[in-house]
Amino acid sequence: MFTLQILTNGLVLGCLYACIAAGFSLVWGVLNVINLMHGSFIVLGSYLAWAAYNGLGISPWITLLIAAPLFYGLGWLLQRSVLNRVIAAPVLVTLTLTFGLDLMLNNAMLLAFKADYRKLTLNPPLGTVEWASVVVPVDRLVAMVLALVLTGALWLILRKSRVGRAIIAVRLDREAAMLMGVHVQSIYAAAFGFGAAMAGCAGVLLALIFPISPLSSGAYLGKAFVVCVLGGLGSVPGAVLGGLVLGVVESFGAMAFGPEHAVTLSFALLIFFLIVRPQGLIGKRGFE
Repeated sequence: MFTLQILTNGLVLGCLYACIAAGFSLVWGVLNVINLMHGSFIVLGSYLAWAAYNGLGISPWITLLIAAPLFYGLGWLLQRSVLNRVIAAPVLVTLTLTFGLDLMLNNAMLLAFKADYRKLTLNPPLGTVEWASVVVPVDRLVAMVLALVLTGALWLILRKSRVGRAIIAVRLDREAAMLMGVHVQSIYAAAFGFGAAMAGCAGVLLALIFPISPLSSGAYLGKAFVVCVLGGLGSVPGAVLGGLVLGVVESFGAMAFGPEHAVTLSFALLIFFLIVRPQGLIGKRGFE
């Protein structure tokens, strides 16, 4: 039964990891931009949930409805006004640019909120659910379900909507998409906006579970990297699969070696996959 509890904890964590990585994978796969601001977007979403709940009494579930369009607009504006100017430059240029922007955003959060860890605590608490000796807090269970809903919504947008199909077309062949009349710059902005929206919403959900601090942005960014490598770049189902794998491995690894080695295990898994299967679990070799 103890093993079942650890597996359940890993699956809950994995769903949140999938939500973290889906937007990061989309931006990397479509724009060929490694967005180093992604972790700070997640932390900013957590602060939004914390401030809305403690300052205005707005439930985190309602804050999700605010965070999605707010972060989409932020990402869209940032891409069109800044990143679009260097979108055709080598990857190192965009990497350096997002690194600089991340430093600015992270330091702005440090000035505004300090480095102290904060926690969003629901009052009254939602309690726990117990089944076959497995105990799961209700807030974590709801966060897991909403993370899957958000990730599924992104997949449906990419598959069923016009803008989603245009994003996939640009992902597959930018030049052919341009010849078919797709406005690539607008699609780049939309993809970056979706990535930022997923990061902000993931931050809202993570605020229910983890302490909030600008110092956490690097850890979230690292998780996104690992999940993308595990699942396959640019794939929403790959992000879900990679997130679940990472969550389960970290949970069992924490039991075997101690929670302080969770980061070591995740990056060891990253190195292993880069050597053995660099395209990820469901990625395609040579597909860029």
